Parts: sequence; C-alpha cells; structure tokens
Amino acid sequence: MTKLQRVREIITGIITVLIALLMLLEPSEGYTAVIGILSLVYTVRGISMIIYYFTMARFMVGGRTALYIGIIMFDFGILTGTLTDVPHFYVLLYLIVIHAFSGAIEMMRASESRRYGGAWRLKLGHSIIDIIMALLCIVFLSRLSVAVIIYAIGLMYSSVLRIIAACRRTKFVYIQ
Repeated sequence: MTKLQRVREIITGIITVLIALLMLLEPSEGYTAVIGILSLVYTVRGISMIIYYFTMARFMVGGRTALYIGIIMFDFGILTGTLTDVPHFYVLLYLIVIHAFSGAIEMMRASESRRYGGAWRLKLGHSIIDIIMALLCIVFLSRLSVAVIIYAIGLMYSSVLRIIAACRRTKFVYIQ
C-alpha cells in the first residue's frame, strides 16, 4: 500500500466514524443516512469496477468477472437509492442479508488465511461481528432506531478496522 493509499484509507475511516457518530446521535434520521450510505458505496464501487474492467481487467484471464461484479454492484446501488419510500422492514432485511453474507465470506477468507499461515484472527473477528450484527438486526427487526444504532456501531467498527489496516506495515517478499 502506497503512502497516498494509506492516507486515503485513514481519511475515509475518520469520515466514516464521524458519520456513524452522527447516526448514533440522531437515530430517527439515521434510516435515511443508512440508505444514502449504502447507495453511494455500492454505486461508486460498481462504477470503479466497471472502469477497472475497461482499463485493465479486459486483458486479464477472468477479467470479465470484474465487469459483471461492477454491473451488479451498480444495480444494487441504484436499487438501494430508490428504497426511501419502502417500509423500513425491507431495508432491514436487506441489511441482514448484506451482513450475513459478508460475515460468511469473511469467515471463509479467515479459514483460508489460517490454512496458508497468514493473518487470520482479525478477519475471523470481523466475520463474527458481522454475523452478530445480522442476528441483532433480526432480533430488533420491529424497532427501526435500534437497528440504526446497530448499523452505526458496525460502521464504526469497520472504519476502525480500516484505519488499523492502513497503519499496518506491509510485508514485501523479495525473490533473489
């Protein structure tokens, strides 16, 4: 990770912590913030994956997958942006699925890292927190403000992990 990437990750983490704190202070307005954040993140990631495909990935083996992922993420971003008038129950189900899926994927990545001798404890902790957040959203499905608080805490946790990852030293392997 270059110095510019580290600075960008730290700034993004700090901004995300501030947004999560605002959501904790105003949970009634947090529903709109959750939808806005999810829509913005998925739309930007989708566009960046599509740009990545047209600049580099189309020349790579399996590069078409980047295009498909970019299109799907862009569609999720647009879909999430249109959910402002939908009852909060559906958005909470959407959050539950996102957290459960990302927790399961992160758990598989931690298992793979452990098998190959990499750093796996932080990934495993992150996956467990994601799954716990999904379960807490299921428990408090009827209360919108509690679910927004749970999402804000998870957002804060993810941003702290992002800052920690940006401050870590990267290991270089030199082949002689």
